[in-house]
Amino acid sequence: MRRVLLLILAVLALPVQALELKPFSASYTADWKQVPVSGTAQRSLEKVDAETWRLDFEASMLVASFNERSTFKIEGERFIPQSYRLKRSGLGRGKTISHEFDWQAKKVIGEDRGDSVELPLNTGLLDKSTYQIALQHAVAAGEKSMSYQVVDGDEIETYDFRVLGEEAVSTKAGQVDAIKVERVRDPTQSKRQTILWFARDWDFLLVRLHQIEKDGKEYQIMLQEGTVDGRTVKGN
Repeated sequence: MRRVLLLILAVLALPVQALELKPFSASYTADWKQVPVSGTAQRSLEKVDAETWRLDFEASMLVASFNERSTFKIEGERFIPQSYRLKRSGLGRGKTISHEFDWQAKKVIGEDRGDSVELPLNTGLLDKSTYQIALQHAVAAGEKSMSYQVVDGDEIETYDFRVLGEEAVSTKAGQVDAIKVERVRDPTQSKRQTILWFARDWDFLLVRLHQIEKDGKEYQIMLQEGTVDGRTVKGN
């Protein structure tokens, strides 16, 4: 009994294993169904310094542009957001959002379309960009149902997801085996639909995203080319 207790204490004393992230860069075609001209999108994850990672997403076309950036750190198995920026123009009203995560003061401070934002900052809270990397990691770990607390504009919302299964996706880089994931929403509260596909053999890189907005407008990005940890993505 004493030996078992000592073994348990030894395991508990081990340092928590840090998440293993791999930098990536990917380019996509971007299509809005209501707009006849296709656009482009880029998404990248890079390590800024020994502690900080930066995730960028940018999409543009003739009539619209979208830029998003977040920085975060990793502590054990937890993602620790540091800052978030979003700027959108065209296709309706423009939007600018900024959030700073002050972990000492336990506050999120920023702006949402010109209005000031101040929210409580609790362990596990993520920004609208970093949660995507957390989701990618959870899918890679084999999880089937995921839930995140996310700062969304001037509110904290719950984002739920479920794995729908496996599906082959045909991309410009070739056909890739992917895990299909759905954003779970209450249909009585929102008509928006979001489906994501993550490549199994490429560190679960996002290869496709399809979204239907509540007004029926459709948006999709599809992988053109990419690299994961310096390796060029190649499908079958």
